[in-house]
Formats: sequence, structure tokens, C-alpha cells
Amino acid sequence: MPKLDVITIGRSSVDLYGQQVGGRLEDMGSFSKALGGSPTNTAYGAARLGLKTAVITRVGDEHMGRFIRETLEAGGVDTTGVITDSNRLTSLVILGIRDDKTFPLLFYRTDCADSAICEEDIDEAFITSAKAVLVSGTHFSMPKPAAAQRKAIRLAKKHGLKVAFDIDYRPNLWGLAGHGDGEERYIKSDDVTAHLQPILADCDLIVGTEEELHIAGGTEDTLQAIRNIRAISTALIVCKRGPMGCVAFPGAIPDTLEGGIKGPGFPVDVYNVLGAGDAFMGGFLRGWLRGESLETTCAWANACGAFAVSRLLCSVEYPTFAEMQYFLTHGSKHRALRYDTELNHIHHATTRRTIGHELMAFAIDHRAQLEEIVDRLGVNRDRIATFKTLAVTAGARVAQKRAGYGMLLDTTYGREALFKAEGEGLWLGRPVEKPGSRPLAFDGLRDLGPALNEWPVNQTVKCLAFYHPDDAPDLRLAQDEKLLQLMEAARHVGRETMIEIIAGKNGPLRSDTVSTVVEHLYGLGIRPDWWKLEPQADHAAWRAIGQVIDAHDALCRGIVVLGLERPDDELSAAFEAARATPWVKGFAIGRSIFGAVAEQWFAGKIDDTAAIDQMAARYAHFCTLWKNSAKGTPE
Repeated sequence: MPKLDVITIGRSSVDLYGQQVGGRLEDMGSFSKALGGSPTNTAYGAARLGLKTAVITRVGDEHMGRFIRETLEAGGVDTTGVITDSNRLTSLVILGIRDDKTFPLLFYRTDCADSAICEEDIDEAFITSAKAVLVSGTHFSMPKPAAAQRKAIRLAKKHGLKVAFDIDYRPNLWGLAGHGDGEERYIKSDDVTAHLQPILADCDLIVGTEEELHIAGGTEDTLQAIRNIRAISTALIVCKRGPMGCVAFPGAIPDTLEGGIKGPGFPVDVYNVLGAGDAFMGGFLRGWLRGESLETTCAWANACGAFAVSRLLCSVEYPTFAEMQYFLTHGSKHRALRYDTELNHIHHATTRRTIGHELMAFAIDHRAQLEEIVDRLGVNRDRIATFKTLAVTAGARVAQKRAGYGMLLDTTYGREALFKAEGEGLWLGRPVEKPGSRPLAFDGLRDLGPALNEWPVNQTVKCLAFYHPDDAPDLRLAQDEKLLQLMEAARHVGRETMIEIIAGKNGPLRSDTVSTVVEHLYGLGIRPDWWKLEPQADHAAWRAIGQVIDAHDALCRGIVVLGLERPDDELSAAFEAARATPWVKGFAIGRSIFGAVAEQWFAGKIDDTAAIDQMAARYAHFCTLWKNSAKGTPE
């Protein structure tokens, strides 16, 4: 039984998308980085839809090559066939959006790594681990990659695998257009047609736009081009037609294009056509390789293409299976799918990084509390930064790069600690609230967007709001507005969020107090990845909170319980009570871990080693308490 559904072969690049939509590439001031290259995009997109995919390509032995490998692995793509080429750089593409019809792009591919794919890179045992191979037209433009793809086809036919062919015609990569004409989609060439036609007979699936079918069929009459291809190949031929969807021809070619098998088209606002064909191919492979009807397969492919053209980036914004199915079932009131909040939420939640099923966080994002200690002891506040780096050493010692462990660290005093924490495998959260603010204010920031854009992509935005349902209307309105600003900014730059609610300091903590706050915030459209909540009075309170999350966001990561400097026995009891709802996935505890240690270290009573040892022991102790609480049974 093959372990893979499909292996794609060919281009792999880093795409840099100009963020100033409507401008020339000459005027771009900033770029977003994404995975690129048609076969690589397809493998990534198909994996998001549930296929087991792999790609055979080459990347450089440098940062961009590692980015491609890590992105593929995080996306569930097998990288066995990704070869690191120490003699070449990873290919690069620079792209822009001038208007809805003009998409300038530059290919940096001179002697790049993926152009060096050769026959030796095609391993027979690896090829036979899949049900199908996908070859692409561009890589037939160079002798060595062409030989590699032909070898893959021979092996596929030898072992009874399916062969899919994405015509993927880029005239300038065949030397037919200049470097500045990367967006050119079609130039007639008898030479290219002569290169491509011998491939067609061995294919089971051939996919292309009308222009791509023209180059494969040797004529600019689309129907005649399809007939010419049929004269050579028995493959399923698929013609992509943009907003009109696609037409599939499994057998004899009818008298008109409309006579083929079709799925519904999805007319959407065109934002960026680059990479849409790769998304389409991923959707088509998902249906074709899993035995769906052609009508369903075409619908899935068309939907994936619609998502791609309505968003900025290529692979990173391709839909997941859950997202695609929601769209096919419910549709969207927006022609510009990028503005559909429900689809965007599903996309965000189903493409998040994997961090494990629980989160045990050492919280040392405290600022005011540590300032109080050092000021009282007459110690320079600069020492707080050093103490936080010791805390990271302690946290990393306990975590040992295992999933489910993390830290909360601030920027005010924790900048060096954050640097130190990177690479330790820890989940990382950073606060943005001004300590003690009520109404909520951001710490030294009026606009979160530019600040968050400077954060590493793996860091979660944490925000504490002292929020009680009995608050005065004007206070609630002010806090709501700040939390909405936070969510908008975080989602815009692709950062996860953790909303911390403390209600008990500003009113009675009843069984429905926090659930009322959480339901109100959901009603505003605030859907954080995590909730950070104070210990509740009873199981009923936790169950009420869990029911609110069930009703509003089944994709929430969950709840972590904060400590509020409670004694160990109270925290143990709080952990047990929290098990009343499965939404509680861990804890974020601070002063109970570092409080006494900080007093001694800042007073000079213990050294760095003792501080690290004691904090590590306390952190490990609470991790054990948490894990042991899972054995209890709530009332």
C-alpha cells in the first residue's frame, strides 16, 4: 500500500510579495515571504486538503533553503526528496500586484538549486511509495531537470502509478521573453510544443489554462488544441477557465468546450492570480486521487483557485479542507473572500503551528511587580532583564524542547530573554497591555500593527483586561474597542492571540461572571486562540465557560489557568476544578514560581545558579501538579 498519494517534481522557490498593492515593483517598500514554485505549491496545497504529499526538488544550503524545508515539514509535506545543494542558492521570485490584470514578477533562477535537479535525484524506491507523480512543463525546458522528470515518468509507468502533468507554461523560463517579462503567459513556440508533446502519451491527467493547452496542442484554437492532445494521449484533459471554472474531458472530445464535464465556477474579486493554478491543481488532485466524481473534483479545484485569486500570497493562503468545505456548503457574502471573517477565522485556526495538546507556561512577563521589588530593595531596574534571562534558562531546562511548554515574556525588561528563548522550542507569548491599566491601554503604543509586524511569527500576542460584567457602560465600551483593535492588528500580521480576563479584582466572582464576559466578547467578534482565566469558584463556572466556547468557537486552542500567586494547595484544587471542562488545557503561572526567588536574588542572598535551580524546581513542580490533576474526576 503506497504511503503517499502524490510526489510532485520541479520548481521550489521563495516568493517575495510586494505589500504595496497598486504600485510598481520599483516602488515597493516591503515584502512578505512565502513558499513558491508551482510543484511545491501544489504539494503544499494538496497536503492542506488532506493528501499525503511529497516533493522532489533542490534547495540551497542557506536560510531560504531551510525556510522551504521547514515550511513544507510544518505543512505536512514529506521532504525526503528535498535535496540540499551546497553549490547553489535557492531560487527567488519577486512579485507584485499593479492592478487586477497586471502582476509583475521577476524570476531569479540563474544556476539556482532547483534547476540542478537531475536523474540521480529520482530514486525508484521513493517514487514507488506514491500512487502518482506530478511533473511540470517548466522543468522540461532544461536538459537535466527534463531527464529527471522523464525518469520519474518511466518509473511510474513501470510500477503502475498515475502520471499527472501540469503544463505550467512560463515563456520567459523557456528563454522566449526577457527577465522583465515574467508575467507573460503565452508566446507561441513550435519548439516548446515539440518538447511537450512526447510527454503527453504517458500521462493520465493533463491540466492547463486555454493558453497552456494551446502550447501543448500546437494551435491557438482551444477546442482543436484539446483534440490534438487527445490524438496523442488518453489522459483526462482539464481546461482551466478562470471564473467560469473548468471543463474536464475524460474521453472523446465533444463539439464544444461546454460539452465536457464541469463543476461550478466561483466568480470572486481578483486580487492576485499568481499561484491560483497551483491551488487549483491541489484541489483537483484531492478529488482525483481519492476517487471523487469529476463534478465534485472540478468543484473542489475551482474553489481552491477562487481562494487563491482572492488573497495576496500563494501557498500560505491556500484553503484547508475544512475551510473549503465550509465555503462549498455556506458560500460567502463577499466576492473578496479575504474579507469574509468566518472563512478567515477557519483558515487561521486550521493552519496554526502545532504546539501539542496542552500548554504549561512559566509566566514572567511581569513588570510592575518586579519594579516594586527592586525599588524597595534599592536595586537598579536594569537587573530585571538579567533575572528574566535566568528564568529562561530555568524554563528551558524543564521543557527540554518538548511540546506543551512555554513562557510569557515582555519586551520592557525581557528583550534579551526573548532572544535567548528563541531556539529553545518554547511556546512564547508577549504582553501588549500597559500594566494595571483599566480601561485597557497598550504599553507605549497607539497603533499595534507596525509593532506586531516586527515580532517573530511564532510569538503569541497576550493581552490582559480587568473586565467585569458589572462595569460601567463607558468602561466596557473603551475596553471592547481596544480588544477589537488588538484582534484586527494580530490577524492582519498573522499572529496568534491570548486574551487574559481577570474579573475577581473588580467585583464578585459568581459562577456566571467570567462566562458572561467571554460570551460578550465573542458577540463582538473577538475570537482569541487562547483564553487565560483566573481560577473559578466551582465546577459550574468552568462548565459555563466551556459551553460558551462550544457555542462560539470550536476551533479555539483552549484555556490556561493563571495563578494569582495562590498557595500550592489552592492551585492544585484549582487545577482539579478546571477539569470540569475539556477546554482547560494548562496553566500560565508566574509569581508562584519566581516570586520568592526574585526577592532573594535581587537582595543578593542567592546567586544565579541557585536562582535557576529554584525556579526550575518550582516550574517542574507545577507541571507535575497539572499532569496529576488529569487523573482526578470532576464532580
